[in-house]
Amino acid sequence: MSVHPVSSLSTTVLALRRAGCVFAEDEARLLHEAAASPDELSALVERRAAGLPLEHVLGWAEFHGRRIAVDSGVFVPRRRTEFLVAQAAALAPRRAVVVDLCCGSGALGVALATALDRVDLHACDVEPAAVRCARRNVGDLGEVYEGDLFAPLPVRLRGRVDVLLANIPYVPTADVELLPAEARVHEPRVALDGGGDGLDVMRRVAAEAPAWLAPGGSLLVEASERQRDVAVEILRAAGLTPRVRVSEELYATVVVGTARPVT
Repeated sequence: MSVHPVSSLSTTVLALRRAGCVFAEDEARLLHEAAASPDELSALVERRAAGLPLEHVLGWAEFHGRRIAVDSGVFVPRRRTEFLVAQAAALAPRRAVVVDLCCGSGALGVALATALDRVDLHACDVEPAAVRCARRNVGDLGEVYEGDLFAPLPVRLRGRVDVLLANIPYVPTADVELLPAEARVHEPRVALDGGGDGLDVMRRVAAEAPAWLAPGGSLLVEASERQRDVAVEILRAAGLTPRVRVSEELYATVVVGTARPVT
């Protein structure tokens, strides 16, 4: 879609509406704030109208009250996942050891680290682009590693992790093609596709989690409402004590698995 140079907010709103943007007014204001010149604004509007996620156009996403850098090709953190961060913050002890698996942009780890007093933060992702982005966001708050799930983590963390955030992919393979184009086309499939029933990655995480969790430490994962019962059984079979937390406001379901405390 061709977008002519845009100078007025109303013209930008009209261009975004024509492109099918549901929140055209809000997006137009953000694009105007981001653009340093009419030519740059026109380029931003054209990218958004072509279907790029707004966060990739802007270069950031708002998450848990912070602007998180999000590069092209990196999974965009969802607002519903703020509920997972809130649950993690409620469970975390002082000076918690935190691991953010499948960290993407690093949004979850950064949000939890800034919400708590002292955190020993470690994040990892298999996607090189995500790792580069997460390192920018995490900065001196912690360490970011590249690799598959637990593989790149330092061995010294085994048995010491108080909070294990796992923002794993949980969309069933057959449903990936039903996702909005913004996700399906512009986000890495490895961050979306959870296998046949959407829980393949969760099974892998749950199987290894007990070896990494400290006594009383917890694994927190998102799932859909229809997956919750199977997710609970996966955690129970791994030797963790499961429970479910739900936010109707954010349409979020978080399944928590806690390791047995020292008796």
